[in-house]
Amino acid sequence: MTDQPPPPPSVPPGFGPPPPQYAPQAIPPQPVPPQPVAPQTGAPQTGAPQAGPPRPGPEFLAVDKHNSVVVDASGVAFEMYDITVDFPWPEIRSVHYKASPGGKALMVAVVHLDGRVYECVVAAKPRERLQGWFAQLAWVLGHYRPSGY
Repeated sequence: MTDQPPPPPSVPPGFGPPPPQYAPQAIPPQPVPPQPVAPQTGAPQTGAPQAGPPRPGPEFLAVDKHNSVVVDASGVAFEMYDITVDFPWPEIRSVHYKASPGGKALMVAVVHLDGRVYECVVAAKPRERLQGWFAQLAWVLGHYRPSGY
C-alpha cells in the first residue's frame, strides 16, 4: 500500500519533460522595484534586531473548477477535488509540465526525492490561457530551480 492518493480517472499515467513545442523559452527576469523604507519614529528599539518576514518571490497559480497548481517560495502544491498535497522545495527532485493531448489542459508532475511521481491536471479555459501559463510557470520554476526542473 502506498501513501500516494489515487489519481482521478482522467489523469494519464506518468509523463516526462515538456515536448519541444512547449519547452520553456528563456524569459529575462523582471526587475523588482526598490521598496520604500518608512522612517522610524519613537524611541529606539533595544535588543537584537528582528528580521522581517521573508521577502516573497514570484508565484504561479493555475486553477479550474476542480483542480489547482500553486508554485511559490514554499514549494509546489496540488489541489485535486478538495485534497491538497504540499511539496516543499527540499523534498522535490524535479517538476515537469506539458499540455494535455488535446491541448486543453496543463499537466504538472512533481518527482519526489524518493522517486514517487505526483500529477495534477488543470483545464485551461479559454484554450489560449495555456500558453500564458507555460510562460509564467517557466519563469517561476526558473526562479526557484535555476539549475533545472
